Amino acid sequence: MTPEIIEKVTRLSCFENPQDIVALGGGLTNVNLRVRDGDQQYVVRLGTDIAEHGVMRWNELALSQAASVAGFSPKVVHHETGVLVLEFLNAQTFTEADVRNPANLPRIVSRIAQVHRDLADHLTQPVLAFWPFQVNRTYAARLRADGSRHTSALPAMLAQLDQLQSAVGQIDMVIGHNDLLAANILDDGDKLWLIDWEYGGFNSPLFDLAGLASNNALSETQERAMLSQYFETDPDKHWRAYSAMKCTSLMRETLWSMTSEIHSELDVDYASYTSENMDRLTSALADFAQT
Repeated sequence: MTPEIIEKVTRLSCFENPQDIVALGGGLTNVNLRVRDGDQQYVVRLGTDIAEHGVMRWNELALSQAASVAGFSPKVVHHETGVLVLEFLNAQTFTEADVRNPANLPRIVSRIAQVHRDLADHLTQPVLAFWPFQVNRTYAARLRADGSRHTSALPAMLAQLDQLQSAVGQIDMVIGHNDLLAANILDDGDKLWLIDWEYGGFNSPLFDLAGLASNNALSETQERAMLSQYFETDPDKHWRAYSAMKCTSLMRETLWSMTSEIHSELDVDYASYTSENMDRLTSALADFAQT
């Protein structure tokens, strides 16, 4: 936290006497702070549009507001350019191990299904689509233009992407969260909450399920149980399309990290994150080839 950030937060019109301003960990594209004002606590998210990642804050705001009204996310208290203020939840932030916990995973899948069924009804303005195949091709074009050190890997990835899109085939469309990292799932002991809607938008439900699995190292047994629960049918019916979307999700995370290596100003080791996700993608593609 810099003095400029602290001053910006203390001047926000939604606060009367902001105190105890502390940084919250976990943000890869924002500065997140916890603030006490009187007997209430709030989260302040500081971040502007991120063109290279397709992040538009008006879209995040629209989805955050809809998710708040629907009861999936904390209340939006205040917003202005580059600032989003939310109620602070007294809740546990999940880890990857928490997501894999047999007591939690069915709850998470049920919550995702509720979001997919209900959230669109609470939107009051248009929002973006998040079509991962287009997202990945856009990342590749930007990486070539920016002279990324990973340029030589892009042609093979794009050829694989064509095959993956064909395997996914026709889709249903829902409002997806599209960034189901463990840290974006909170448990208050009664219900689960989803936070951080930067990448939210219309998408296939398979992307959230695939992202949940790939981001949290679910076993194949857990993945099949997840599909069976979500679709209420034999998981084999969706397995190939799901496996293709899982590869697509991992490719997106890899390209996202490659792009962040160039553009991000946050103190994050994106090179290591790229390497980690490339290994995951290579493994997932090998598994997909066997489907």
